[in-house]
Amino acid sequence: MTRLILLFTATLLVSGCSSFSLFGESDSQKPENNSKTEMTPQMQVVNIVADPAMQSTDNTKSSTSSQPDLYGSEQADALYGNGSGTSARMVTKHVGDYVQNMTQDLISNMEYITDKTPVGVTNFALIDSNLQRSNLLGFQLTESFMHELHKFRIPVIDFKATEYIRVTEHGDFLLSRDFLELTEQSPIEYILTGTLTKHQGGYIVNARILGLKSKAVVASAQMLMPFYVVDALLPSEHNMVDGVQLTQGE
Repeated sequence: MTRLILLFTATLLVSGCSSFSLFGESDSQKPENNSKTEMTPQMQVVNIVADPAMQSTDNTKSSTSSQPDLYGSEQADALYGNGSGTSARMVTKHVGDYVQNMTQDLISNMEYITDKTPVGVTNFALIDSNLQRSNLLGFQLTESFMHELHKFRIPVIDFKATEYIRVTEHGDFLLSRDFLELTEQSPIEYILTGTLTKHQGGYIVNARILGLKSKAVVASAQMLMPFYVVDALLPSEHNMVDGVQLTQGE
């Protein structure tokens, strides 16, 4: 009996030590588990946010490009250069586009002119001058109207054409502004001419066709040509003296 009691007591002591050792080992392993957990890389969440400055710039561009100007034309963001270092917004329309619309107005109310009546085109004069002065716009209007009238199969006479070709070191030329080199008589029955009035928003172009002998107006048209279209016309270098444009009218 005494042996049984001693044996049972010894068994309890051994089991208690083993349990103590087990708990001890588990406690000693906890730091190792924590160290493993700390070494495990964690996923980082990054929020990508657009730059407010860039976003405001894009909004400004979109609002600027979508809003039309005072004349109904949208401004483009692209730039053009004239080769001298200056640049400006790209122009989507030029003088010829406005002349095309004006020519259609002339044709719509034109009288007595057929495909058998020759027409001449003169430069447009500044309305506040003695009608003997023009500018670069007036010169280009002449060229554009000659082109548009020819498209309608109206015979156009270029009275600035000479009877010979002048060959020079600067080029070969047929046209001249010297009246002594031109033919005295031309088969012209009608003249397309007009005036230019400087306006706050551009130039008011007044065009009309009249009989050379009767002086009767047989067609007329009027249009406002905005400044950004007129300013796109650049004078050639030989008309510039110390940065000042020199234009002589006919």
